[in-house]
Amino acid sequence: MTQVGSHAGFRAGISARSPTFKSLIWRIVFMHIVAVAVVAIFLPLVLFWLLNSEIDQLHRDAMRAQAEVLAERIVPQVDGTLTFNLPDSLRGLYSEAYGRYQYDIRDADGRVLFSSRRKTGDTAPARLSETISGAGVSRVIEGRTVRIRVAEDLSHRDVIIDDIVSNFFRRVGWITIPILLVLLGIDIVIFRRAIAPLWKASEEASNIGPARTDIRLPTEQIPREIMPLVTAVNQALDRLEDGFRVQRQFTADAAHQLRTPLAILRTRIETLGDGAAREALHADIEGMSRIVAQLLEIAELDTLVLDPGETADLRAVCAEVVGSIAPLALAQHKDIALKGADAPVMIHGNSEMLQRAIFNLAENAIKFTARDTAVDVEVGEDGAVRVRDCGPGIAEAERELIFQRFWRADRQRSDGAGLGLSIVRGVADDHAATVAVENLAGGGAEFTLRFRLAEGAKVAEKNWRVTDAAPSPLAGEGGSPRWRRDG
Repeated sequence: MTQVGSHAGFRAGISARSPTFKSLIWRIVFMHIVAVAVVAIFLPLVLFWLLNSEIDQLHRDAMRAQAEVLAERIVPQVDGTLTFNLPDSLRGLYSEAYGRYQYDIRDADGRVLFSSRRKTGDTAPARLSETISGAGVSRVIEGRTVRIRVAEDLSHRDVIIDDIVSNFFRRVGWITIPILLVLLGIDIVIFRRAIAPLWKASEEASNIGPARTDIRLPTEQIPREIMPLVTAVNQALDRLEDGFRVQRQFTADAAHQLRTPLAILRTRIETLGDGAAREALHADIEGMSRIVAQLLEIAELDTLVLDPGETADLRAVCAEVVGSIAPLALAQHKDIALKGADAPVMIHGNSEMLQRAIFNLAENAIKFTARDTAVDVEVGEDGAVRVRDCGPGIAEAERELIFQRFWRADRQRSDGAGLGLSIVRGVADDHAATVAVENLAGGGAEFTLRFRLAEGAKVAEKNWRVTDAAPSPLAGEGGSPRWRRDG
């Protein structure tokens, strides 16, 4: 496979190393976990910063309000001087004993007019330590600019505010993480419910096959984002169904059109005088007729839709096959016997199609079994049919190839078209059955068709022995029918 682009190769490598992330749910869960981790880390930090900013703003507003109050206490005198009357209710707040608040009132030149810490007339600039924060206002009193500044020692801030700020991160963290995890679980449940229609569509898609090209993916409750994909798949299935229909119709039409010329040709061959040439041509016509019949069987298989409630008696089907093909075996100096269950074996299936599959297995066994040997058709009570021959067996490398259409191991020696075993595989697939082949220890091959037993089917008591009277050339071991050559 040609790799296009390094990015595609990188994604393929990641998928190969991380099979878990092939799941859409796990991808979303992983990304959500990353998002939750990022939010859990940064959300408390952002809230902590916002809270501190809000507290600082409230502090500045409070200091500015106090400065406004102090500005109202500055009173001009007749001689042009200013006096500052600090009320007793505020005097304690600005005392050195309390040490929490301080004020500083200066003129436009920076000289101290009134202060809780400095001497009047001091021109040194006010320097506040890192633990002191304040705010100020300016007023024009009798033409003089006065700047009032109020500050607070933050190291003595209220205990409640200190507790909120110092413990905020820890408290918010313990609350945030569980909430985010609960949201993660809720998101997983919601997502699983959202993609439930996709799982239903996947189940429907698993039923689509050559025999069920009529199935389409359901569009009910499909998310709008996925609907174009589902629609495109259904349109592709429409085109595939049309292609299958044309192919099947062509096969059936061709086979039907060939039957009449072959019948006419067979009649004309019968009028030939040369016996050897007539027999050779007659054999060729029979082979061609067999191929045409198999093509018709394949066309019917391709359009077969089984009724789930349809049942068939596997024992009766095998008995009919053995009886109908026995003359072919006897004509080639070979025997054929029906063995196994003596009572009906009810399975899910179509009797006509089952008969065709088992007939092809028996015909194939007769073709390859050695002269003066027997073919056994055994019916098991478990719903299995085993067809055994005494031929050369099947090579290990060819055990799957033999079920392909038109495949033949030796095209020079084989007079068939390689369709018989493909019909067997088609019938097995349509019946949800299995077909297997293995070589026998004493030589020959054994083909096994295993079907599903019909649930609750009643097994009727029936005697399948040919006769209880004098021995018959058709009676095998245990009374099972056996067709053998005379003499």
